[in-house]
Amino acid sequence: MTSPNATDVESPRHRSPDGHHTDRRFPRAVFRHGTEPDVRFTLANERTFLAWIRTALALIAGGVALELLGLDLHPGLRLAASLVLVIAGIITPALAWLNWTRSERALRCGEQLPATLLGPLLAVAVTVAGVLVLLAILIR
Repeated sequence: MTSPNATDVESPRHRSPDGHHTDRRFPRAVFRHGTEPDVRFTLANERTFLAWIRTALALIAGGVALELLGLDLHPGLRLAASLVLVIAGIITPALAWLNWTRSERALRCGEQLPATLLGPLLAVAVTVAGVLVLLAILIR
């Protein structure tokens, strides 16, 4: 009995019945295009995605904390600032995933990296939340 080749067991690429290699990694919409890029770029893209996830968690935690701490601020403005932070925290992972897939596909196809909407979106959200908190402090 022959033992399986280690590359056959660990490789995400498998031979289809017609003899072509198919990539079984998720998402297939990314991995079926182009060629394998330098692993350092792929890992950097993943680290960026994970940084956006950490940012989303911080936004949600900040929004919840702002509302639950019951600070002596104008309640309507405090709630509005909390909602802006929580909503931005909810939207961020979806946009981070979209940005990861677009960047990974560009890396695999040797194309220019796409622009992201995350930076401008979060800049606006944090600015709005900050202005609302400032107003809540001044009006109390």
